[in-house]
Amino acid sequence: TLPTVITLYMVASCSAVPVTDLLDRASQRSDTLHSLSTTLTKELDSHFPPIGRVITPRPSMCHTSSLQTPNDKAQALQISFVPAMSHFSALFLQEADLLSLVRSLLQAWIDPLVVLSTSANTLPHPAQSSIFNKIQEMQEHSKSLGDGLDILSSKMGPAAQTISFLPYRRGNDIGQDRISKLINFHFLLSCFRRDSHKIDSFLKVLRCRAAKMHPQMC
Repeated sequence: TLPTVITLYMVASCSAVPVTDLLDRASQRSDTLHSLSTTLTKELDSHFPPIGRVITPRPSMCHTSSLQTPNDKAQALQISFVPAMSHFSALFLQEADLLSLVRSLLQAWIDPLVVLSTSANTLPHPAQSSIFNKIQEMQEHSKSLGDGLDILSSKMGPAAQTISFLPYRRGNDIGQDRISKLINFHFLLSCFRRDSHKIDSFLKVLRCRAAKMHPQMC
């Protein structure tokens, strides 16, 4: 269980906190989220069946792959770069779309993270307990981040409040035998790791733009 923290939701509710500070806190939370998913993937890899590397589904099979997003931070910077403007709200004419992508990805992972948590309970892996605890942490960080960004989006106009619906249709069963469970769990986790990297990168771009930093400094 995570120690008691001041969540982004509580911080965002305080109108005295500048948007730049909210984005800074959001990028810190997203960084933790991505770090957790990376650590989990390495932990799972330590006892991953060799055949899994051959038959694991391609990234294009991830349920969020239909969402058109920048591939990385550099591409996001090109999309979001606008000339410096004195009026702060004008800065978010394009950034609002980037925040919409982040919120869409977070929303799309609410149900799959439950599947990962439930499956981790009985995962046939030596580090099962550690994996389960980290999944729980990811759920808490994801919810906290999502709550904060919901409030932040209200400060950035209608475009930021738009969410693309990306349903997860694979159900709760990740397989019956040991190899199927490990492969399907690994695949779902790798999809989350990919998306958590996008979420982290996009929020760092938003933080950079809000601070009016030059793209080369981001």
